[in-house]
Amino acid sequence: MRKPLPRWFAHRGGGSLAPENTLAGIRLAARLGFRAVEFDVMLSGDGTPVLIHDETLERTTNGVGRVCDTSDAVLFVLDAGHGERIPRFVEAAELCRELGLLANVEIKPAFGHEQATAEVVSRLTAELWRGATVPPLISSFSLEALEIARDLAPEIDRGVLFEAVPAQWLDYMRRLQAVSLHCDAQLLGDEVLAEAAVRNIPVLCYTVNRPEIAKALVGRGVSSMFTDRLDLFAPVTGADDGLHSGG
Repeated sequence: MRKPLPRWFAHRGGGSLAPENTLAGIRLAARLGFRAVEFDVMLSGDGTPVLIHDETLERTTNGVGRVCDTSDAVLFVLDAGHGERIPRFVEAAELCRELGLLANVEIKPAFGHEQATAEVVSRLTAELWRGATVPPLISSFSLEALEIARDLAPEIDRGVLFEAVPAQWLDYMRRLQAVSLHCDAQLLGDEVLAEAAVRNIPVLCYTVNRPEIAKALVGRGVSSMFTDRLDLFAPVTGADDGLHSGG
C-alpha cells in the first residue's frame, strides 16, 4: 500500500463551492489546501472519457439527454455551471499532476457501457499517470469495472465502493486485489471497521459534511473522508482538531 492517504478528498472536484466535476473545482480544492480530489468519469457518445456524475445532462449542465448518446461536438459547448464546461478526463489528469493532487478516479459507466468505460478509463489512467510522483486511485460501484481495471492497469491501486458494505466484502477485495474500502458513512458498522483495522485496510467514507460526524468517524478508525464542505475542512484553515492530517 502507498503512504497514508490524505484525510480529506474534495468530493466531485470542488464540493459545493464550485460546479461539480469541473477543472475550476479541482483548482479551488488545491487553492484551499486539499491534497486529494475525487471525480467521476463516464464516456460520451463518441467514446471520450469525460467528468460527469449523472447519466443525463439536465442536473449539472444546460443540456438535455443521456451523456452516452451525446456527441463531443455538443457536449463540450455545454455550460456545466458559471461558464465552466464538461472537462475531458485527460485535462483533469493533467491538472491533478500539475497541482500534485491525488486523484480518486471513480469509473462511472452509463447503464450497458460497463466494459467499454472500464477499458478506456483503466488504460488511460495508467498512461496519464505513468511515472507520477502522486499516483491515482481507481474506484467504482461496478465490480465488473474493477475487474477490468485489475487486469488492464494492475499498477494502479483500486478501491471497492459500496453503499452498505456487504458481508462478503473481503472476498471482493481479494478477488479485485483492492487496497481500500469505500462506503457510505451512515451505513458503516463497527465490525467492518474492526476487520479492516486488523488487516490494515484503509476505510474511506462519503459524503461527510458535518464536523461532529467527521470527528466521530476518525475516532472510530476511518482513514479518509469525501466532503462537499470544502469551506469547513480546508487544511488552510489550520484547525487543530485531528481532522486535517492524513497520518
